[in-house]
Amino acid sequence: MNTNDYTIRLEKTEDHAAVENLVRESFWNVYRPGCSEHYVIHVLRDDPAFVKELDFVMEQNGRLIGQNMFMRTVINADDGRIVPVLTMGPIGIIPDRKRQGYGKKLLDYSLEKAAALGFGAVLFEGNIDFYGKSGFDYARSFGIRYHDLPEGADDSFFLCKELIPGFLSDVTGVYQTPQGYYVEDADVEAFDRAFPPKEKLRLPGQIF
Repeated sequence: MNTNDYTIRLEKTEDHAAVENLVRESFWNVYRPGCSEHYVIHVLRDDPAFVKELDFVMEQNGRLIGQNMFMRTVINADDGRIVPVLTMGPIGIIPDRKRQGYGKKLLDYSLEKAAALGFGAVLFEGNIDFYGKSGFDYARSFGIRYHDLPEGADDSFFLCKELIPGFLSDVTGVYQTPQGYYVEDADVEAFDRAFPPKEKLRLPGQIF
């Protein structure tokens, strides 16, 4: 990858349709037959928790090849405090640019900008093998639990990175996923009909 062959900038209103299609291409048949992430980002842009200052696209030769966005959320601390944090995603790279280093470049840039805005930590669901390279660790290492997850259940998907060192040092508690991420299958199907038809496949490794 040529580090000078791309730019990262804030998403514009006129990018919305192209970004939604990018997200659809990136996530199609990855976690489930088809995907819902393109509808999720469509909905989240109008959510009060959406952070417009951290809504990024990656562009190469006039073509959008990646995107990432953040939402405000909270940890309900065991001592009664409400601790503001960020969650992230969907983050996606167009299929023909995956596994070439662009995703990490976009991720690291996004996290740097979030830290510069004064946010203390990012928690979200992801694969430690990839996100660990950018400083994420299991959220359990910080004493943070995933909401509604039974005690003893596998929580290896739940990751955290402090943007301010020590931000969570005196915090234990339960992370809350923003409600905007929960969408109805019927709404996803209706939204998806505006896009070119694609075949839904049941593939190994899907989790839904």
